[in-house]
Amino acid sequence: MAEIAYHASHEQFSPAYLLKMAVLAERAGFRAIHSSDHFHPWSERQGHSGFSFAWLGAAMQATRLPFSMVCAPGQRYHPAIVAQAVATLAEMFPERFSVELGSGEALNENITGQEWPEKELRNKRLLESAEVIRALLKGDTVTHNGLVRVEGARLYTRPASMPLLMAAALTAETAAWAGSWADGLITVAQEPEEVLKIRDAFYHGGGAGKPFMIQLALSYAATEQEALEGAYEQWRNNLLPSPLLADLAFPAQFDAAGQYISKEKVQNKIPVSSSLQYHTDKIGAYLETGCSRLILHNVNRQQERFIEDFGSRVLPAL
Repeated sequence: MAEIAYHASHEQFSPAYLLKMAVLAERAGFRAIHSSDHFHPWSERQGHSGFSFAWLGAAMQATRLPFSMVCAPGQRYHPAIVAQAVATLAEMFPERFSVELGSGEALNENITGQEWPEKELRNKRLLESAEVIRALLKGDTVTHNGLVRVEGARLYTRPASMPLLMAAALTAETAAWAGSWADGLITVAQEPEEVLKIRDAFYHGGGAGKPFMIQLALSYAATEQEALEGAYEQWRNNLLPSPLLADLAFPAQFDAAGQYISKEKVQNKIPVSSSLQYHTDKIGAYLETGCSRLILHNVNRQQERFIEDFGSRVLPAL
């Protein structure tokens, strides 16, 4: 049976507030916590970007749930540092932490001043980074000269068991490629039919039997109008085409492009409703994909209401 997870959105809320929400989510019956990882938010309106690795230590100490996060090694994060951070969390909290490795977005990675590579090169760099991280977690001494460079690195503090190094993918093509090296996959909730194509591509590429997770963005609020207004205000920029999501470098650029997205498009792309039954039905359709974890992200600012109402009505129904 799939775990239902709460998504902690560091782009939208302060780390201190998200720490309280993680504790509240555990009490409400959520079975896992998923963390975003940003240097910049998607919009000036969101206004936050706490350091996820630091937050994870506090949040995992405050709860007993499993945690996961998306991380893009290779530019902003050197893969040896990612390995050290993953090893430290997994050593302190055994069997509770996994990471999903992705090729990243310029919004976060551009801060290093390095050239932002094309997607094909980013994927090659991601695979090199994943191999470096896995080798370090195994206890190897690593020297690597490629798109990333490592010289004589060795982790002296390692967890007793290897944490999962999963992959993030938005397309079937990337998912099939990830099946050959990743311990699992996370994707975002498009229409269930499209999600199944991504899942099957991952399975056929070598990922059969491995965990498959879905992140579902939705908007639940006290009224229909608040649910729509909150989704439009906070999350419309994320409906831009995938190439723009990957290549725009600053929140102001996202805001400029996002001004042309209508409320109607937001309503067509994101489940928006004040009805708990509506959301229960939508979530149920994604659970039928056989995912191992379904991550719920309420994209508006009414987090306490979302956690409490879903905990009392939606999670028991599912």
